[in-house]
Amino acid sequence: MPAHIGRPVVRLARHRITTAALHEHIRTVYRHPDEPTRDHPRVAIWRRLIDNTGVQQRWWTRPLEEVTAPSGVGRRTEVAFNDALDLGEYAAREAMATVGLDAADIDAIATSHTTSFSVPNLDVHLVERLGLRPDVSRMPLATLACSGGAQALIRALDYTTARPGARVLVVVAETLSTIYHQSETTPLSMMYRALFGDSAAACVVTGMTKSTAAGLPPGFVALDPFELVMPNSLDRYWGVIDEEGLHFASTKAAARAASDALPHLLRWLDERPLEWAAIHPGGPRIIDEVLTGVGLNADKDGRHSHASLAENGNLGGAAVLDVLRRTHDNQPAAGAPGALAAFGPGFTVAALYGNWT
Repeated sequence: MPAHIGRPVVRLARHRITTAALHEHIRTVYRHPDEPTRDHPRVAIWRRLIDNTGVQQRWWTRPLEEVTAPSGVGRRTEVAFNDALDLGEYAAREAMATVGLDAADIDAIATSHTTSFSVPNLDVHLVERLGLRPDVSRMPLATLACSGGAQALIRALDYTTARPGARVLVVVAETLSTIYHQSETTPLSMMYRALFGDSAAACVVTGMTKSTAAGLPPGFVALDPFELVMPNSLDRYWGVIDEEGLHFASTKAAARAASDALPHLLRWLDERPLEWAAIHPGGPRIIDEVLTGVGLNADKDGRHSHASLAENGNLGGAAVLDVLRRTHDNQPAAGAPGALAAFGPGFTVAALYGNWT
């Protein structure tokens, strides 16, 4: 059964951190080991890595000085989760209001959250905060990172297929600034600290029946999901927790992971037409390689992904929902076939094929 994905709401964190501010922070903090009055000898390399991410600004829940200060894994985890929860609540309330629904109208909630630890997790906290029905179904997802938004949409499609007409609230919240550790000076850590931003995104997925379809606004109607754990890909991306907090790590193989997954994606598409796509903005290379690989124009059809990356940074699981939000604001033609796809650690792929109503 098809499911209608409502226009996502994206809530960005409050502190705007420009790439220029990151450059200045790095230049100030990391000094030459032999001559403290001079820049660190690797500053020029670090600047290039940061600029190559394509991110002009990102939004963090805490000021730059607080994010960069060491605080220990306990405090860092607590702050990261509570900030993500606040963002998720704001986005969820607005998403329900956008489609004219109250908390009592929601049948299930699908959440994704990776950047801190909490038991109970985001789903239970949001049931309480939003006043959802106590018998609401819950689909909590964790450790999915950048594929979390697309994966939550797939679970919502599964739910509404089994229960036609049901409404699923999808909420993704990430505080990716928590991976910024001043003690790390590897090229990879410099790139990651520039790449990621904090946010939450939410939308309502409605199972389409004759009665529900009549009142739905234009949007993406999902028809066919795709999930992939790419064989022999555990060496691409992963997370590590130590006494400082959460870290992301990867190998050089990560750079070609999206292109390596393309043959699997193309077999699933099976030459079905595509007139638009919402591709996870994991980086400029990911956007361009995937769009070109599926036969679309990287500049034209990737403009929303590139804009999201430049203006917000990589928002993790919420990023693809931000791209879909931008697609809503510049809608494809009615009936236009398209797809949504995101990529996560593992290496994993989560995608949906459908059309625009």
